[in-house]
Amino acid sequence: MATPTKPEVWLTGPLPDMPALLQPVAHALLQAREEVNELLQGFPEDLLWEKPAGVASVGFHLQHLKGVLDRLFTYARGEALTRAQLASLKAEGQAIDQQRPVNFLVEAFNAQVHEALEQLRSTAEHTLKESRVVGRAQLPSTVLGLLVHAAEHTQRHVGQLLVTARVLRHGVPV
Repeated sequence: MATPTKPEVWLTGPLPDMPALLQPVAHALLQAREEVNELLQGFPEDLLWEKPAGVASVGFHLQHLKGVLDRLFTYARGEALTRAQLASLKAEGQAIDQQRPVNFLVEAFNAQVHEALEQLRSTAEHTLKESRVVGRAQLPSTVLGLLVHAAEHTQRHVGQLLVTARVLRHGVPV
């Protein structure tokens, strides 16, 4: 008999104090956090910046996951990016000098998910259709569009990260 696995986050019911229309965004972010933490537990530090077959490294994905959540949620608040956020964007993909960089990057992503969840909790549903602009080109979006894209983009990069990490861990030739 197979060991029962726990259900995906979206099947665990509504999150307390989360606006109903933002539940799917919150569920997607929590699912991403679970998957990243589970797969990268004990991930070899020496493989963090490897690019098998030229794809983005696990380290890049971790930096990008944190950064994209920070940037998209900033736009959703109607704010422009700060110099620090722009510098962080430019540095994505560069190796960091930490004693335990995998844990450092995973914890930074976890903290960003926590911040995102707090912002979701405080987002009034009546603001979801409000216009927002994105980037230097001031491209049009809405609060809801930005939040949904943040969840979708996070899921996409988590999928790429998971495949890259498995390939590197299991020694598939590059």
